[in-house]
Amino acid sequence: MSEMKTIGLASDHAGFELKQQVKAYLETNRYAYQDFGTFTGDSCDYPDYAHPLAEAVEAGRVEAGIALCGSGNGISMTLNKHQGIRAALCWNRELATLSREHNDANVLVLPARFVDRHTTEDILDAFLSTAFLGGRHQKRIDKIPKFNHSKIQ
Repeated sequence: MSEMKTIGLASDHAGFELKQQVKAYLETNRYAYQDFGTFTGDSCDYPDYAHPLAEAVEAGRVEAGIALCGSGNGISMTLNKHQGIRAALCWNRELATLSREHNDANVLVLPARFVDRHTTEDILDAFLSTAFLGGRHQKRIDKIPKFNHSKIQ
């Protein structure tokens, strides 16, 4: 099933338990992964784990990422501070599919307090099996790193 080489993982304490379920899913589906933490359910700060994941994706040490925090918002905001990251907060299969097809998302963000295990597996199936469509979507992706007002069309 796996076309991606290694998936990077990151979470804070609120995402820790669901991240353990994500690991089991990845193992069952024969995906390699690298866990950037956290490694316990003790209170911690999501940026401490989001930045190392983002750097690994940008450097090509992992092909894509999966990140979790309570709402998904904080870790997503942190990841998207990195120029090479397109982190997408997804809470259903359709959003995960569109994030890959239209946005070429390279990090899936899950809102751990708002998705159950079954929904998470549906989201993972979609994210990990959907390809970027390119075409008209590529020009939009190309505009993400830095907005140039003089090139508005």
